[in-house]
Amino acid sequence: MTAAVESGICAGRVVIVTGAGRGLGRAHARAYAAEGARVVVNDLGAALDGSGASGGPAQDVVDEIRAAGGEAVAHCGDVATTAGAASLVRTALETYGGLDTLVNNAGFLRDRMLVNLDEDDWDAVLRVHLKGHFLPLKHAAAHWRAAAKAGRAPHACVVNTSSGAGLSGSVGQGNYSAAKAGILGLTMVAAAELAPYGVRVNAIAPAARTRMTERTFADTMAAPQEGAFDAMAPENVSPLVVWLGSTASSGVTGRVFEAEGGRITVMEGWRPGPSADKAARWSPAEAGGAALELLARAEPPQPVYGAR
Repeated sequence: MTAAVESGICAGRVVIVTGAGRGLGRAHARAYAAEGARVVVNDLGAALDGSGASGGPAQDVVDEIRAAGGEAVAHCGDVATTAGAASLVRTALETYGGLDTLVNNAGFLRDRMLVNLDEDDWDAVLRVHLKGHFLPLKHAAAHWRAAAKAGRAPHACVVNTSSGAGLSGSVGQGNYSAAKAGILGLTMVAAAELAPYGVRVNAIAPAARTRMTERTFADTMAAPQEGAFDAMAPENVSPLVVWLGSTASSGVTGRVFEAEGGRITVMEGWRPGPSADKAARWSPAEAGGAALELLARAEPPQPVYGAR
């Protein structure tokens, strides 16, 4: 990491990154700091399955940022609780006097095929990913709305973290796929609701080597030979995340981007395809015939992760 700079595209901005103790979140926090942001590094310090807690990972990243000349503070609360999310926003306001960007990134995995997936594992994964996006967003948005109503319109940004699993599904990850798909819906609603207050909301679907992916997709996430471009390094995703959290991305909201290696893709989401209208009620047989005819003209669906 290079030393923090005063002329970076995020100079002076206050940025929260959740799940920033390792992997993508750590890369994002360091990249924001390198561009001049003051960073609140949130991480509960949980194990890969969400068990346990430790302040070590968040503080380690803070120490790395400070050693490089940047500004950062640790927050180790659970962002999937009202108290933890409120405390997170309050930490930014009390430490740095404001909040400009929220990067929602916290999460963990409990992978099972659907017939073996326990209710507790379903609830836990939806809680950390989906509720863990909603609550920090809610508390940050309340602050920004109050500022806008007081005549201090913010130039605020939210970057949510979805996944290819949320876009196309992933075998053995029904809970994770559902949560990540929910984040996309939340992103669209938040972009529309918060636009009047000067808040932009976008999402990324990253592919990178982290604790979660290096085990699930071991072959594709393996590190390359020395000297070769490491396409799966989490640091490859962070430049887009930093840009989305800066004033340079003004006017960009309600968008979803895939980011992997050196590739950035704008996702176009669900759009109407072939359609038929009888202008009257179909019989089941007629509806089936029409559906088959429409499917013959439609684009094939994207392959499901794990079934390629």
